[in-house]
Amino acid sequence: MSSAPGKVSVRRWQAGASSTDSDTVAIEEPLELRVAGRSVAVVMRTPGHDRELAAGFLLTEGVIRHADDVIDILPCRDQAGGASGNVINAVLGLAAPVDFDRLTRHVFSSSSCGVCGKATLDAVLQTFPPVSPGPVFDPARLAELPARLRAAQPVFARTGGLHGCALFNQTGELEFVREDVGRHNALDKVLGRALLDRRLPLSAHGLLLSGRISFELVQKALAAGVPLVAGIGAPSSLAIECAVRGRLTLVGFLRADRMNIYCGEARLHLGDPTSSATAAAGRTSVKPDSCDRTPRRNDAE
Repeated sequence: MSSAPGKVSVRRWQAGASSTDSDTVAIEEPLELRVAGRSVAVVMRTPGHDRELAAGFLLTEGVIRHADDVIDILPCRDQAGGASGNVINAVLGLAAPVDFDRLTRHVFSSSSCGVCGKATLDAVLQTFPPVSPGPVFDPARLAELPARLRAAQPVFARTGGLHGCALFNQTGELEFVREDVGRHNALDKVLGRALLDRRLPLSAHGLLLSGRISFELVQKALAAGVPLVAGIGAPSSLAIECAVRGRLTLVGFLRADRMNIYCGEARLHLGDPTSSATAAAGRTSVKPDSCDRTPRRNDAE
């Protein structure tokens, strides 16, 4: 299925006059995720790369750890015998037994307001260990990434309605980019692609997010062993705490000429002695309010 945008009729008002026109919008449809034929979740997503989305979801929920855990991920058949575009089933190997009760409880609770604080962080770090030291990144190369991500988001350029996520290497190359109406889905698609390509852990890479950085997105990075997460928007307090405890480098408000570094600055060539002293002391550094905090359309969710 394609993630191509759709057309809708709209009534436009401008300068006191109205007219009928068409608008390009992002597609949002439900996808039911099944494991061994049993439904475990329904996610609202932009159709396309559904196999990667399912693989990334199962990885970041702790159901699988390696590509060998997955025998196949296939679209289910509808009543007419054809492939259903909105139901997908994962067939796992015997080495990946599934606790369906735990998975279902976690999936529903993680989408509510009932998970927060120390107990949640403890549970995450019991499931996903802190990341390895990884490489050192050049901040100047990080600053080039937002423009590259925007250039690699064709559907966002036409609709303004999709989030983007990119996997990048130490030289600043975007290795692949995925778009979706959901920030979590875009990231799951990227990590699912890496898992299916047998590239985990991603200990020499970083993740770039088009919007704000939530706790769940840092959790997903930990699942894939990613040492650096950069976002064009703001991180939440719980995202920062999770990054500190998971030993990630967390960058927010990333722009062409500036950024905020919330923790893990030892992975960045900052070029000033105070950063080295702070890193040696093991403290978290927050570059003060020098960055533009005006939200973009892509920061909305």
